[in-house]
Amino acid sequence: MTNPYQTPAANMKGYPEGENNSGGGKGTVPPPGVAGWGWGPFLWNWIWAIGNKTWIGLLCLIPYVGFVVSIYLGIKGRELAWQNKRWDSVEHFNRVQRKWTIWWLIIFVGIAGIGILAAIAIPQYAEYARRAHGG
Repeated sequence: MTNPYQTPAANMKGYPEGENNSGGGKGTVPPPGVAGWGWGPFLWNWIWAIGNKTWIGLLCLIPYVGFVVSIYLGIKGRELAWQNKRWDSVEHFNRVQRKWTIWWLIIFVGIAGIGILAAIAIPQYAEYARRAHGG
């Protein structure tokens, strides 16, 4: 039985066997399975850019420009990461890029959960303190 949550194998049909051109720079043509929308580059933008040696992502730190660059990274970030950093294989690349997305979700849900708990607990504590002091 195959694992439905496993990163899908890249379709390498028509790509030279055994050739890994990752980290080759700007002119490198990424293999099939690399291009496409990337949630990691879009959501983590400048942090992802540092981790993937894609320095254009640091423009996300500039107000107003950052949102446009985030969208650009979402569209082209995966290809840029393939070109700028050496990867073991396309499968390794896809696993790492998927982890960026998963960690963003974990952190986002964690912060949202803490916020919801605080929104519930703080008023309850204020009411408790008011009653305890005879109010």
